[in-house]
Amino acid sequence: MKKYILSLDQGTTSSRTVLFDENGIICGISQKETKQIYPKHGWVEQDPIEIYQSQLQTLKDVVKDNHINHASIVAIGITNQRETTVVWNKKTGKAIYNAIIWQDKRTSDYCKGLKNQGLEETVKEKTGLVIDSYFSATKIKWILENVPNAKKQAENGELLFGTIDTWLLWNLTQGKVHATDYSNASRTLLFNINTLQWDDDLLKTFEIPKTLLPEVKDSSCLFGDFNFNGKNIPIAGIAGDQQAALFGQACFEKGDTKSTYGTGCFLLMNTGEKPQYSNNGLLTTIAWGINNKIYYALEGSVFNAGSAIQWLRDSLEIINSAKETETIANKIKDDYSVFVVPAFSGLGAPYWDMEARGAIFGLTQDTGKNQIIKATLEAIAYQCKDLIIAMQEDSKVVLSALKVDGGASANNYLMQFQADVLNVKIERAKVLESTAQGAAFLAGIGIGLWKIEDILRNRDIEKEFIPEMEERKRIKLYKTWGKAVKRSMNWED
Repeated sequence: MKKYILSLDQGTTSSRTVLFDENGIICGISQKETKQIYPKHGWVEQDPIEIYQSQLQTLKDVVKDNHINHASIVAIGITNQRETTVVWNKKTGKAIYNAIIWQDKRTSDYCKGLKNQGLEETVKEKTGLVIDSYFSATKIKWILENVPNAKKQAENGELLFGTIDTWLLWNLTQGKVHATDYSNASRTLLFNINTLQWDDDLLKTFEIPKTLLPEVKDSSCLFGDFNFNGKNIPIAGIAGDQQAALFGQACFEKGDTKSTYGTGCFLLMNTGEKPQYSNNGLLTTIAWGINNKIYYALEGSVFNAGSAIQWLRDSLEIINSAKETETIANKIKDDYSVFVVPAFSGLGAPYWDMEARGAIFGLTQDTGKNQIIKATLEAIAYQCKDLIIAMQEDSKVVLSALKVDGGASANNYLMQFQADVLNVKIERAKVLESTAQGAAFLAGIGIGLWKIEDILRNRDIEKEFIPEMEERKRIKLYKTWGKAVKRSMNWED
């Protein structure tokens, strides 16, 4: 009987289940959009029940739609939007508040207070992260302090915390398993990436009882079983979405780097079995735990990549679909006069300026919508170059190729421009679903279906983009980009 693996890919705007066969080939996808809730300016939430039910529905749909026998499903992998925080009652299983999404800014002032206390260096040394509202710890603290009786319930051991992987796992196993993997734990601001333990000092700083926290396990191991119509299917792989994409792109060697072009753009570089700390505003994170070994990565985030294209479509209404941008950009030859800095929610690494805001530079009377569309695409590539330069400086590794995936990587203009401004070959994978594929690979390894060598052997490159731009132009354009970024910084008081 043919064997299948289900990869549950729970993202910021949708829940998806991707069906892979025993050769790692996609056989089916089911997707269901999820709603975001904006109670106040800068606040972003979702309904945890909707997250779970939508994910469960896509699991059932992909199996039904592709006429898969339950007995042939050998494992489940989970990958998830990271940092998003859920706190629930361990007896009732009900969340005591909405899921607070990674984009949420409500704890920004509290983070500033921690920085003023001089805690940044300690936090960086222990967690590899910066003090920022992006991560889970301040979200947990907010829930415990603002939901009636939550603090008391937490102290009594009645509540549980989880990132989305933990929330899904707990529900899929009917409350039997409260666990996470190393990659997700390392994004909470509470996990010591050196000792590989929840850090008592940080828990004290954030006033979070340890009883809330899940058990931390390898990314590829047996977490528990999901009972699907009477058959127990092992959940055998879990990783945060960006680490899963790194694994799916077969970035197993030190220096291997991938860029995922989604709502944001995330670059990760495998730095091997020792944490590599950054002097350039990058994050040090755990890539995965496998076979009782921990692998680390350097990470940089571009907050607005695909979302900048959505801005063109939904806010400016100058395109009807993302696909149009490639054709439009190709029509405008050698005009690089307009620069868009899409800092709609501040700037991530290497700037970490939450007060920056979006801006357009170089406008003249003959600037039209097409120039703005082209410049918005190019901004994604420039932001990625910012991160690559920082990664190379921190790791002392010179990039030989960049592996790309995610929706916007299908845009040939963007990928060629990315190769040009980086002066590095771009490798676009045949399977753009690297995040889901990574979770499937981890689950397959977890049950002994695959080995690392099998994944390396079966990785297919769909297209390569070779740099064509002359050096002088490359230098001039990037210098102008730097000037535009500086002028968009510190906009908010």
